[in-house]
Amino acid sequence: MENSLPQTVGIDISKATLDVFAHPTGCERQFANSAKGHKELISWLAQWQIERIAYEATGAYHRQLEQALTDLPCVKLNPARARRFAQAAGTLAKTDKIDAAILARMATTLQPPIRPATTPQQARLAELISARDGLIRDKIAIQNQAKNLTVPLLKRQYKHRLAQIDRHIEQVDAEIAAGIAADPALARRHQIISSIAGVGIRTADQLVATMPELGALDPKQAASLAGLAPVTRQSGQWKGRSFIQGGRANVRRALYMPALVAARYNPDLKAKYQSLINAGKPPKVAVVTLMRKLVVMANALIKADRLWIADRACA
Repeated sequence: MENSLPQTVGIDISKATLDVFAHPTGCERQFANSAKGHKELISWLAQWQIERIAYEATGAYHRQLEQALTDLPCVKLNPARARRFAQAAGTLAKTDKIDAAILARMATTLQPPIRPATTPQQARLAELISARDGLIRDKIAIQNQAKNLTVPLLKRQYKHRLAQIDRHIEQVDAEIAAGIAADPALARRHQIISSIAGVGIRTADQLVATMPELGALDPKQAASLAGLAPVTRQSGQWKGRSFIQGGRANVRRALYMPALVAARYNPDLKAKYQSLINAGKPPKVAVVTLMRKLVVMANALIKADRLWIADRACA
């Protein structure tokens, strides 16, 4: 009888192992975080109808598992939110087994949207984007350090390192462009996103690679996934300032400059920005609002499969 019940599964991922908990049956197992372990996990899960498989983003440790579970309904949860859920449920202890159970119960309770299956090409793009972000951080750090150098040898070495990083960035950019062009579905998404006035190629690269859910969300979900949904603070007659938190920081970073450009050159968003400033809102709040509008607009355009046209905003 238990095997006929739909299960929500939580997986706590570490470098070597996967701790797995199935809710509501309470069955638990541990598997190796390897190709063989992934096959054994999928075979074990086959005894049930699976509603959701929940896991936390753990960098390199979760990527191969994510690929192995491509055909199953997966949700990737924010570790900070999972910890707060555990505390709210009164679970203060923290072990791999407990974390797996918490993830399963959190997914059962909150029913987060299922992440679209990640294709090998999308996974490859996400890895390239992450590498590019790292190269940009390295470049900025070296540029800042080079400003204080006085020894000619060190100046030459830093100049050489910067030139090398620039070459690597060019190579990664070419690989990203080729990867998107080789996949018609990704190329169409990229074309739609980059059609929005203010959004450049690099931002479109980031959204295509790291927000595969775009086009399958409602406006609130799209804003929340990017960490751009306003969090309201109000109690009785007291009303505090709203703020944003959580979500995908890389997406927010990618949307900041496009929002500044859109405030000047996107007719749909320029009017919105000006109305917020005229209403006394701080410029930073107005920019965050435009960032939210951009991701919501991209989501709506992909859902409608059409390019952006001025005066037909979808936000």
